Amino acid sequence: MAQHALIMLLAGIGIPILAALNAALGTRLGSPTAAALVLFLVAFSTAAIVFAATGAHGLGRLAAAPKHLLLAGVLIAFYVLSITYIAPHFGVGNAVFFVLLGQLISAAAIDHFGLFGAQATTLGAARLGGIALMATGVWLTQQA
Repeated sequence: MAQHALIMLLAGIGIPILAALNAALGTRLGSPTAAALVLFLVAFSTAAIVFAATGAHGLGRLAAAPKHLLLAGVLIAFYVLSITYIAPHFGVGNAVFFVLLGQLISAAAIDHFGLFGAQATTLGAARLGGIALMATGVWLTQQA
């Protein structure tokens, strides 16, 4: 459990770094979409190397998977394209603030309703208060 938390903490640390790096690349290239394309080529190559190195299987079952599960690819493209375009104009901190706020809202809904096969966790008063406290804390960091 601790290693899961550490991995996700590192992933969270990477999100603003990704935003800043890709926004800078988009500015340097003069095209947020070109920067996003480069990011996805690097990401695809990395995933392909890890896939090959781990001997992972499962692509043969892709045809049988529900097609709505592929929406995740559209959502990551939307995130990368939007953060790459918005961050240079809005600031990485402001952009990531709204990303975090959106994550809190959607994560609470996914957990509460057990959407997409997630373990259902009721959104009670304590959990809602904690989410509100987290959102307030993130908002406070942007007020300086």
